[in-house]
Amino acid sequence: MKRLQAWIAGMATAVVIAAGAAAADSPAALATRLLDQLDAGQYAAAEATFSPQMKAAVPAHKLKAMWESLPVLLGAAGARGEATVSEADGFRIVAIPLAYARDNVLARVVLDGDDRIAGFLVQPPPPPPAPPAADASFSEQAITLPALASGKPGLPGTLTLPRGKGPFPAVVLVHGSGPQDRDETIGGNRPFLDIARGLAAHGIASLRYDKRTRARPQDFSGAFGIDDETTDDVVAAVTALAGNAAIAHDRIHVLGHSQGGLLAGRIAARSQGKVAGLILLAAPARPILDLLGEQNRYLADLDGSVSAEEQAHLDALDAAIAKVRHDPAAKLLELPGHYWQQLERIDPVADARDSKLPVLLLQGGRDFQVVDADWRRWKQGLHGPRYRFHLYPALNHLGIAGEGKGTLDEYGKPGHVDTALIEDIARWVDAQG
Repeated sequence: MKRLQAWIAGMATAVVIAAGAAAADSPAALATRLLDQLDAGQYAAAEATFSPQMKAAVPAHKLKAMWESLPVLLGAAGARGEATVSEADGFRIVAIPLAYARDNVLARVVLDGDDRIAGFLVQPPPPPPAPPAADASFSEQAITLPALASGKPGLPGTLTLPRGKGPFPAVVLVHGSGPQDRDETIGGNRPFLDIARGLAAHGIASLRYDKRTRARPQDFSGAFGIDDETTDDVVAAVTALAGNAAIAHDRIHVLGHSQGGLLAGRIAARSQGKVAGLILLAAPARPILDLLGEQNRYLADLDGSVSAEEQAHLDALDAAIAKVRHDPAAKLLELPGHYWQQLERIDPVADARDSKLPVLLLQGGRDFQVVDADWRRWKQGLHGPRYRFHLYPALNHLGIAGEGKGTLDEYGKPGHVDTALIEDIARWVDAQG
Protein backbone atom coordinates (compact mmCIF):
# COMPACT_ATOMS: atom_id res chain seq x y z
CA MET A 1 0.00 0.00 0.00
CA LYS A 2 1.29 3.46 -0.89
CA ARG A 3 2.17 5.68 2.04
CA LEU A 4 2.31 9.14 0.46
CA GLN A 5 -0.46 10.28 2.81
CA ALA A 6 1.88 10.19 5.81
CA TRP A 7 3.50 13.17 7.46
CA ILE A 8 5.79 15.45 5.52
CA ALA A 9 9.22 16.59 6.59
CA GLY A 10 9.59 20.33 6.28
CA MET A 11 13.19 19.95 5.25
CA ALA A 12 15.03 19.60 1.95
CA THR A 13 12.40 19.73 -0.77
CA ALA A 14 8.83 18.73 -1.38
CA VAL A 15 8.08 15.04 -1.22
CA VAL A 16 4.60 14.83 -2.69
CA ILE A 17 3.34 16.20 -5.99
CA ALA A 18 1.53 19.53 -5.86
CA ALA A 19 0.53 20.98 -9.22
CA GLY A 20 -3.10 22.03 -8.98
CA ALA A 21 -4.98 25.28 -9.25
CA ALA A 22 -5.48 27.59 -6.30
CA ALA A 23 -8.20 26.57 -3.89
CA ALA A 24 -11.54 28.30 -3.86
CA ASP A 25 -11.76 27.61 -0.12
CA SER A 26 -9.13 28.24 2.52
CA PRO A 27 -7.19 25.29 3.99
CA ALA A 28 -9.06 25.75 7.29
CA ALA A 29 -12.40 25.65 5.48
CA LEU A 30 -11.45 22.49 3.59
CA ALA A 31 -10.34 20.76 6.81
CA THR A 32 -13.45 21.90 8.65
CA ARG A 33 -15.63 20.56 5.86
CA LEU A 34 -13.96 17.16 6.22
CA LEU A 35 -14.78 17.09 9.94
CA ASP A 36 -18.34 18.20 9.23
CA GLN A 37 -18.74 15.31 6.78
CA LEU A 38 -17.41 12.85 9.33
CA ASP A 39 -19.73 14.17 12.03
CA ALA A 40 -22.65 13.79 9.62
CA GLY A 41 -21.69 10.20 8.74
CA GLN A 42 -20.95 11.19 5.13
CA TYR A 43 -17.93 8.92 4.79
CA ALA A 44 -18.18 8.37 1.05
CA ALA A 45 -18.31 12.13 0.50
CA ALA A 46 -15.26 12.53 2.74
CA GLU A 47 -13.38 9.81 0.83
CA ALA A 48 -14.13 11.60 -2.42
CA THR A 49 -11.93 14.50 -1.25
CA PHE A 50 -8.92 12.21 -0.66
CA SER A 51 -5.86 11.83 -2.86
CA PRO A 52 -5.54 8.45 -4.64
CA GLN A 53 -3.07 7.22 -2.05
CA MET A 54 -5.36 8.20 0.83
CA LYS A 55 -8.33 6.49 -0.85
CA ALA A 56 -6.29 3.29 -1.07
CA ALA A 57 -5.01 3.52 2.50
CA VAL A 58 -8.17 4.78 4.25
CA PRO A 59 -11.33 3.92 2.28
CA ALA A 60 -14.73 4.98 3.57
CA HIS A 61 -15.31 1.90 5.73
CA LYS A 62 -11.98 2.34 7.53
CA LEU A 63 -12.64 6.04 7.95
CA LYS A 64 -16.03 5.24 9.50
CA ALA A 65 -14.51 2.73 11.94
CA MET A 66 -11.81 5.17 13.02
CA TRP A 67 -14.11 8.17 13.48
CA GLU A 68 -16.83 6.28 15.32
CA SER A 69 -14.30 4.72 17.69
CA LEU A 70 -13.35 8.11 19.14
CA PRO A 71 -16.43 8.72 21.31
CA VAL A 72 -16.27 5.10 22.46
CA LEU A 73 -12.74 5.65 23.68
CA LEU A 74 -12.93 9.30 24.75
CA GLY A 75 -16.55 9.98 25.64
CA ALA A 76 -18.98 12.40 24.11
CA ALA A 77 -17.66 14.88 21.57
CA GLY A 78 -17.50 18.52 22.57
CA ALA A 79 -16.47 21.74 20.89
CA ARG A 80 -13.76 22.15 18.31
CA GLY A 81 -10.93 24.57 18.84
CA GLU A 82 -9.60 27.18 16.44
CA ALA A 83 -7.88 25.86 13.31
CA THR A 84 -4.24 26.74 12.74
CA VAL A 85 -2.48 26.35 9.41
CA SER A 86 1.19 25.70 8.73
CA GLU A 87 3.07 24.70 5.62
CA ALA A 88 5.75 22.13 4.87
CA ASP A 89 7.19 21.78 1.38
CA GLY A 90 4.06 22.81 -0.46
CA PHE A 91 1.61 21.04 1.83
CA ARG A 92 -0.86 22.93 4.00
CA ILE A 93 -1.25 21.27 7.40
CA VAL A 94 -4.37 22.23 9.32
CA ALA A 95 -4.51 21.42 13.03
CA ILE A 96 -7.89 21.52 14.78
CA PRO A 97 -8.25 20.70 18.51
CA LEU A 98 -11.14 18.35 19.31
CA ALA A 99 -12.59 18.16 22.81
CA TYR A 100 -14.09 14.93 24.14
CA ALA A 101 -15.51 14.20 27.59
CA ARG A 102 -12.44 12.30 28.82
CA ASP A 103 -9.61 13.79 26.80
CA ASN A 104 -8.62 16.23 24.07
CA VAL A 105 -7.07 15.28 20.74
CA LEU A 106 -5.72 17.09 17.71
CA ALA A 107 -6.97 16.47 14.19
CA ARG A 108 -4.34 17.12 11.55
CA VAL A 109 -5.46 17.41 7.94
CA VAL A 110 -2.81 17.57 5.21
CA LEU A 111 -3.76 19.20 1.89
CA ASP A 112 -1.73 18.63 -1.25
CA GLY A 113 -1.28 21.10 -4.11
CA ASP A 114 -4.55 19.97 -5.67
CA ASP A 115 -6.43 20.65 -2.40
CA ARG A 116 -7.03 16.97 -1.84
CA ILE A 117 -6.73 15.37 1.57
CA ALA A 118 -3.28 13.77 1.49
CA GLY A 119 -3.08 12.97 5.19
CA PHE A 120 -5.40 12.73 8.20
CA LEU A 121 -4.39 11.92 11.75
CA VAL A 122 -6.14 12.19 15.09
CA GLN A 123 -3.73 12.03 18.00
CA PRO A 124 -3.01 13.57 21.38
CA PRO A 125 -1.65 17.09 21.05
CA PRO A 126 2.13 17.15 21.44
CA PRO A 127 3.20 18.45 24.84
CA PRO A 128 5.30 21.59 24.84
CA PRO A 129 8.99 21.00 25.38
CA ALA A 130 9.85 20.80 29.04
CA PRO A 131 11.93 23.70 30.35
CA PRO A 132 15.45 22.90 31.49
CA ALA A 133 15.59 21.34 34.94
CA ALA A 134 16.68 23.60 37.77
CA ASP A 135 19.97 21.67 38.03
CA ALA A 136 20.57 21.46 34.26
CA SER A 137 24.02 22.28 32.98
CA PHE A 138 22.59 25.01 30.75
CA SER A 139 19.98 27.78 30.68
CA GLU A 140 17.66 29.06 27.98
CA GLN A 141 16.61 32.65 27.45
CA ALA A 142 14.32 34.40 24.98
CA ILE A 143 16.07 36.58 22.43
CA THR A 144 14.97 38.73 19.50
CA LEU A 145 17.21 38.91 16.44
CA PRO A 146 18.25 42.35 15.17
CA ALA A 147 15.91 44.02 12.69
CA LEU A 148 16.92 43.71 9.04
CA ALA A 149 18.25 46.57 6.93
CA SER A 150 15.00 46.38 4.95
CA GLY A 151 13.12 47.43 8.09
CA LYS A 152 11.60 44.02 8.75
CA PRO A 153 11.53 43.28 12.48
CA GLY A 154 13.81 40.73 14.08
CA LEU A 155 12.59 37.20 14.76
CA PRO A 156 11.94 35.59 18.16
CA GLY A 157 14.39 32.93 19.23
CA THR A 158 16.05 31.05 22.07
CA LEU A 159 19.64 31.40 23.23
CA THR A 160 20.90 28.28 25.00
CA LEU A 161 23.91 28.92 27.23
CA PRO A 162 26.05 26.46 29.19
CA ARG A 163 26.40 27.26 32.85
CA GLY A 164 29.80 28.34 34.03
CA LYS A 165 32.34 30.88 32.91
CA GLY A 166 32.28 31.95 29.27
CA PRO A 167 32.79 33.13 26.69
CA PHE A 168 31.48 30.02 24.93
CA PRO A 169 31.76 28.81 21.36
CA ALA A 170 28.38 28.99 19.63
CA VAL A 171 26.32 27.56 16.80
CA VAL A 172 23.47 29.18 14.84
CA LEU A 173 20.90 26.57 13.76
CA VAL A 174 19.54 27.09 10.22
CA HIS A 175 16.29 25.40 9.16
CA GLY A 176 15.46 23.45 6.04
CA SER A 177 12.74 24.53 3.61
CA GLY A 178 9.22 25.53 4.53
CA PRO A 179 7.89 27.45 7.55
CA GLN A 180 9.65 26.06 10.62
CA ASP A 181 9.59 26.86 14.31
CA ARG A 182 12.77 27.30 16.30
CA ASP A 183 12.86 23.61 17.31
CA GLU A 184 12.30 22.47 13.69
CA THR A 185 9.31 20.51 14.96
CA ILE A 186 8.27 17.62 12.70
CA GLY A 187 5.48 15.45 14.13
CA GLY A 188 6.70 14.39 17.56
CA ASN A 189 10.32 15.34 16.85
CA ARG A 190 12.27 18.51 17.66
CA PRO A 191 15.71 18.10 16.08
CA PHE A 192 16.97 21.61 16.84
CA LEU A 193 15.89 21.37 20.48
CA ASP A 194 17.84 18.10 20.78
CA ILE A 195 20.93 19.58 19.13
CA ALA A 196 20.83 22.82 21.15
CA ARG A 197 20.55 21.10 24.51
CA GLY A 198 22.97 18.36 23.54
CA LEU A 199 25.62 20.89 22.56
CA ALA A 200 25.03 22.90 25.74
CA ALA A 201 25.90 19.80 27.77
CA HIS A 202 29.28 19.93 26.01
CA GLY A 203 29.86 23.62 26.79
CA ILE A 204 28.66 25.01 23.43
CA ALA A 205 26.03 27.75 23.16
CA SER A 206 23.45 27.92 20.37
CA LEU A 207 20.84 30.23 18.90
CA ARG A 208 17.68 28.95 17.27
CA TYR A 209 14.72 31.02 16.12
CA ASP A 210 11.37 30.82 14.34
CA LYS A 211 11.82 31.04 10.59
CA ARG A 212 10.40 34.19 8.98
CA THR A 213 7.97 32.24 6.80
CA ARG A 214 6.43 30.90 10.00
CA ALA A 215 6.78 33.87 12.36
CA ARG A 216 5.91 36.60 9.85
CA PRO A 217 4.24 35.21 6.73
CA GLN A 218 2.95 38.74 6.05
CA ASP A 219 6.49 39.68 5.01
CA PHE A 220 6.08 37.56 1.86
CA SER A 221 3.14 39.23 0.14
CA GLY A 222 5.27 40.27 -2.85
CA ALA A 223 8.20 38.79 -4.73
CA PHE A 224 10.86 37.21 -2.55
CA GLY A 225 13.96 35.09 -2.86
CA ILE A 226 16.27 32.87 -0.87
CA ASP A 227 17.89 35.73 1.02
CA ASP A 228 14.52 37.10 2.13
CA GLU A 229 13.43 33.63 3.24
CA THR A 230 16.62 32.48 4.97
CA THR A 231 20.00 34.15 4.47
CA ASP A 232 19.30 37.63 5.84
CA ASP A 233 17.91 36.30 9.12
CA VAL A 234 20.85 33.93 9.65
CA VAL A 235 23.24 36.84 9.19
CA ALA A 236 21.19 38.73 11.81
CA ALA A 237 21.48 35.75 14.17
CA VAL A 238 25.26 35.65 13.69
CA THR A 239 25.39 39.39 14.41
CA ALA A 240 23.37 38.87 17.58
CA LEU A 241 25.84 36.30 18.86
CA ALA A 242 28.83 38.43 17.88
CA GLY A 243 27.48 41.21 20.09
CA ASN A 244 26.85 38.98 23.11
CA ALA A 245 29.49 39.07 25.86
CA ALA A 246 28.81 35.42 26.76
CA ILE A 247 29.89 34.25 23.29
CA ALA A 248 33.42 33.77 21.97
CA HIS A 249 33.17 36.08 18.97
CA ASP A 250 35.80 34.22 16.95
CA ARG A 251 34.10 30.84 17.48
CA ILE A 252 30.64 31.30 15.95
CA HIS A 253 29.61 28.47 13.65
CA VAL A 254 26.63 27.94 11.34
CA LEU A 255 24.84 24.58 11.34
CA GLY A 256 22.63 24.25 8.27
CA HIS A 257 20.13 21.39 8.05
CA SER A 258 19.00 20.28 4.60
CA GLN A 259 18.32 23.40 2.52
CA GLY A 260 19.96 25.37 5.33
CA GLY A 261 23.15 23.40 4.63
CA LEU A 262 22.88 24.13 0.92
CA LEU A 263 22.93 27.84 1.81
CA ALA A 264 25.70 27.68 4.43
CA GLY A 265 28.47 28.95 2.17
CA ARG A 266 26.26 31.80 0.97
CA ILE A 267 25.50 32.70 4.59
CA ALA A 268 29.21 32.75 5.46
CA ALA A 269 29.97 35.04 2.52
CA ARG A 270 27.40 37.55 3.75
CA SER A 271 28.46 37.45 7.41
CA GLN A 272 31.51 39.70 7.00
CA GLY A 273 34.01 37.33 8.55
CA LYS A 274 31.97 36.58 11.68
CA VAL A 275 31.54 32.85 10.92
CA ALA A 276 34.36 30.51 12.01
CA GLY A 277 33.11 27.24 10.51
CA LEU A 278 30.25 25.42 8.78
CA ILE A 279 28.36 22.30 9.84
CA LEU A 280 26.26 20.71 7.07
CA LEU A 281 23.63 18.18 8.19
CA ALA A 282 21.82 16.28 5.41
CA ALA A 283 22.72 19.02 2.94
CA PRO A 284 21.80 18.68 -0.76
CA ALA A 285 24.68 19.11 -3.19
CA ARG A 286 22.65 18.83 -6.42
CA PRO A 287 19.87 20.96 -7.95
CA ILE A 288 16.82 21.04 -5.68
CA LEU A 289 14.40 20.39 -8.54
CA ASP A 290 16.29 17.20 -9.43
CA LEU A 291 15.85 16.01 -5.86
CA LEU A 292 12.15 16.87 -5.98
CA GLY A 293 11.56 14.44 -8.84
CA GLU A 294 13.69 11.73 -7.26
CA GLN A 295 11.90 11.93 -3.91
CA ASN A 296 8.49 11.58 -5.48
CA ARG A 297 9.57 8.56 -7.51
CA TYR A 298 11.05 6.91 -4.45
CA LEU A 299 7.82 7.33 -2.51
CA ALA A 300 5.61 6.20 -5.37
CA ASP A 301 7.66 3.02 -5.73
CA LEU A 302 7.90 2.13 -2.03
CA ASP A 303 5.61 -0.88 -2.50
CA GLY A 304 7.45 -2.02 -5.62
CA SER A 305 5.04 -0.65 -8.23
CA VAL A 306 3.84 2.64 -9.63
CA SER A 307 0.17 2.85 -10.55
CA ALA A 308 -1.05 4.55 -13.72
CA GLU A 309 -2.50 7.39 -11.66
CA GLU A 310 0.75 7.86 -9.77
CA GLN A 311 2.69 7.84 -13.03
CA ALA A 312 0.40 10.53 -14.39
CA HIS A 313 1.15 12.68 -11.34
CA LEU A 314 4.88 12.07 -11.75
CA ASP A 315 4.66 13.09 -15.40
CA ALA A 316 2.76 16.23 -14.40
CA LEU A 317 5.45 17.04 -11.86
CA ASP A 318 8.18 16.65 -14.48
CA ALA A 319 6.30 19.06 -16.74
CA ALA A 320 5.85 21.56 -13.91
CA ILE A 321 9.55 21.37 -13.02
CA ALA A 322 10.54 21.94 -16.64
CA LYS A 323 8.26 24.96 -16.80
CA VAL A 324 9.53 26.74 -13.68
CA ARG A 325 13.09 26.24 -14.88
CA HIS A 326 12.36 28.50 -17.86
CA ASP A 327 9.41 30.67 -16.82
CA PRO A 328 9.95 33.03 -13.85
CA ALA A 329 6.19 33.59 -13.58
CA ALA A 330 5.29 29.87 -13.43
CA LYS A 331 4.60 28.34 -10.02
CA LEU A 332 5.49 25.07 -8.35
CA LEU A 333 4.48 24.28 -4.76
CA GLU A 334 3.07 27.80 -4.58
CA LEU A 335 6.55 29.27 -5.17
CA PRO A 336 7.32 31.27 -8.33
CA GLY A 337 9.78 30.24 -10.99
CA HIS A 338 12.22 33.03 -10.15
CA TYR A 339 12.56 31.59 -6.62
CA TRP A 340 13.38 28.12 -7.96
CA GLN A 341 15.74 29.56 -10.58
CA GLN A 342 17.66 31.49 -7.95
CA LEU A 343 17.89 28.38 -5.79
CA GLU A 344 19.18 26.33 -8.72
CA ARG A 345 21.91 28.87 -9.51
CA ILE A 346 23.49 28.23 -6.11
CA ASP A 347 26.42 25.80 -6.13
CA PRO A 348 26.64 24.71 -2.48
CA VAL A 349 29.90 22.81 -2.92
CA ALA A 350 31.66 25.76 -4.55
CA ASP A 351 30.24 28.16 -1.97
CA ALA A 352 31.50 25.99 0.92
CA ARG A 353 34.92 25.67 -0.72
CA ASP A 354 35.15 29.39 -1.50
CA SER A 355 34.37 30.29 2.11
CA LYS A 356 37.84 29.02 3.10
CA LEU A 357 36.27 27.85 6.35
CA PRO A 358 36.54 24.45 8.05
CA VAL A 359 33.50 22.33 7.21
CA LEU A 360 31.94 19.35 8.99
CA LEU A 361 29.59 17.23 6.85
CA LEU A 362 27.07 14.83 8.42
CA GLN A 363 24.80 12.43 6.54
CA GLY A 364 22.30 9.72 7.48
CA GLY A 365 22.45 6.47 5.54
CA ARG A 366 18.63 6.07 5.60
CA ASP A 367 17.91 9.57 4.32
CA PHE A 368 15.72 9.35 1.21
CA GLN A 369 15.51 13.13 0.73
CA VAL A 370 19.24 13.85 0.48
CA VAL A 371 20.95 10.73 -0.74
CA ASP A 372 24.26 9.07 -1.57
CA ALA A 373 24.60 10.99 -4.84
CA ASP A 374 24.72 14.23 -2.84
CA TRP A 375 27.16 12.74 -0.33
CA ARG A 376 29.48 11.68 -3.18
CA ARG A 377 29.36 15.12 -4.74
CA TRP A 378 30.36 16.73 -1.45
CA LYS A 379 33.27 14.31 -1.07
CA GLN A 380 34.37 14.78 -4.66
CA GLY A 381 34.31 18.56 -4.37
CA LEU A 382 35.90 19.11 -0.96
CA HIS A 383 39.42 17.86 -0.38
CA GLY A 384 41.95 18.56 2.32
CA PRO A 385 42.31 18.85 6.08
CA ARG A 386 39.67 21.59 6.38
CA TYR A 387 36.88 19.07 5.68
CA ARG A 388 35.53 16.29 7.90
CA PHE A 389 32.90 13.73 6.87
CA HIS A 390 30.71 11.51 9.07
CA LEU A 391 28.20 9.00 7.68
CA TYR A 392 25.67 7.38 10.06
CA PRO A 393 24.10 4.28 8.44
CA ALA A 394 21.04 4.07 10.73
CA LEU A 395 20.00 7.75 10.68
CA ASN A 396 17.25 9.42 8.66
CA HIS A 397 16.94 12.99 7.37
CA LEU A 398 16.29 14.29 10.88
CA GLY A 399 19.37 12.62 12.35
CA ILE A 400 17.16 10.07 14.16
CA ALA A 401 17.87 6.34 14.09
CA GLY A 402 15.52 3.78 12.55
CA GLU A 403 15.41 0.55 10.59
CA GLY A 404 14.61 -0.47 7.04
CA LYS A 405 13.92 1.85 4.13
CA GLY A 406 13.27 5.45 5.02
CA THR A 407 9.62 6.57 4.84
CA LEU A 408 7.56 9.64 5.61
CA ASP A 409 5.74 7.75 8.34
CA GLU A 410 8.71 7.72 10.68
CA TYR A 411 8.82 11.52 10.81
CA GLY A 412 5.62 11.35 12.84
CA LYS A 413 7.09 8.93 15.39
CA PRO A 414 8.72 10.68 18.37
CA GLY A 415 12.46 10.23 18.59
CA HIS A 416 15.66 12.11 19.32
CA VAL A 417 18.70 13.16 17.34
CA ASP A 418 21.43 10.57 17.71
CA THR A 419 23.76 11.38 20.60
CA ALA A 420 26.82 10.23 18.65
CA LEU A 421 26.05 12.82 15.95
CA ILE A 422 25.76 15.58 18.56
CA GLU A 423 29.00 14.45 20.21
CA ASP A 424 30.77 14.53 16.83
CA ILE A 425 29.60 18.13 16.34
CA ALA A 426 30.80 19.08 19.83
CA ARG A 427 34.23 17.50 19.31
CA TRP A 428 34.63 19.25 15.97
CA VAL A 429 33.65 22.66 17.40
CA ASP A 430 36.06 22.18 20.30
CA ALA A 431 38.84 21.27 17.86
CA GLN A 432 38.36 24.55 16.00
CA GLY A 433 39.29 26.50 19.12
